[in-house]
Amino acid sequence: MAHAQVQTSAQERTSSQIAKRGFIPALGLFLLAPLVGEFLLGNLPITWLWALLTLAPLYGGGALLIRETTRRLGLGWPSMIIFGLVYAIIEEAFVTQSLFNPNYVGLRLLDYGYIPSLGISAWWTVFVLGIHTIWSTAVPIALVESFTPQRRRTPWLGPWGLAITALIFVIGCVVTFAFQMQSAPFMASNAQFLVSAVIVVILIVIAIALGRIPVNAESGTQAPPSPQVVGGVAFVLGSAFMALANVHEPVPAILTVAGMLGLLIAGSLLVWNWSRRVGWSERHRLAVASGLLLVYVWYAFVQVPSVGDTTPFVDTIGNVVFGIGALILLFVAWRRVSANQLAGG
Repeated sequence: MAHAQVQTSAQERTSSQIAKRGFIPALGLFLLAPLVGEFLLGNLPITWLWALLTLAPLYGGGALLIRETTRRLGLGWPSMIIFGLVYAIIEEAFVTQSLFNPNYVGLRLLDYGYIPSLGISAWWTVFVLGIHTIWSTAVPIALVESFTPQRRRTPWLGPWGLAITALIFVIGCVVTFAFQMQSAPFMASNAQFLVSAVIVVILIVIAIALGRIPVNAESGTQAPPSPQVVGGVAFVLGSAFMALANVHEPVPAILTVAGMLGLLIAGSLLVWNWSRRVGWSERHRLAVASGLLLVYVWYAFVQVPSVGDTTPFVDTIGNVVFGIGALILLFVAWRRVSANQLAGG
């Protein structure tokens, strides 16, 4: 009887330790996603850090829900990316409705590349869905996973934690929607909501089905490029995407959109091809995330905050602070991955 009690107590302590180890990276992702998605981007000034209270449930809850669902179902990064696109559509079509609002936060985002029959801008749709899919979800997930490389493929949360995360995400969506409706009332058409919902369902089905298809983890004998090259390519392609997205009047919208889509497709195919080669490692995955994160570091100094009455000097200070924070994060991540590699992980 005493032996059974000791064994049960040991199991409880082990479960508690596992839960604690999972809670820390989950909390890290919960906070990192909005910090990257809005503040490192330069879209919100440092004086708006209080907005994390509402942004973390939306961005962080969404990123954590994507990561936990993908890992719990045993799916891979292609499915993770598609789930990121699902999140992007949910936020921009249903929560903020920026895909359909011609005067969202007074920026007239739909004027360039506007498609009257759909009530959207081709440029804004590709841009905002692209940055959410890559930088708001995929990059934070990859970075936080690099801090726990031995648990990269396993869930961090249990069933209750996953349920609470889903609830927090829903609350974040509702609060953000209510704030938008109060500050600038706008409601998309029923047809726009319906089409968006159908696309979301189709993408979820594709993500799950794609993850169930058996693929060879390694293809051929050719090794992938070095992590330095992989990170450099990610930085160049990401920078080109962000730079091209800011080319408006001088270039017809169709050319800008085609270029942005071309960069997204080219980058996706390159990483997919490299990741299937012999020798693709955690260092390569972190290199992709690092190159993309550094894109936001420089772009923040180009981006003008969409909200918040702040001076250029304060905005620059904020960009420097967040940029340094990103560099420190990358330094620690690389230390962790290198240490794990030396340990044979």
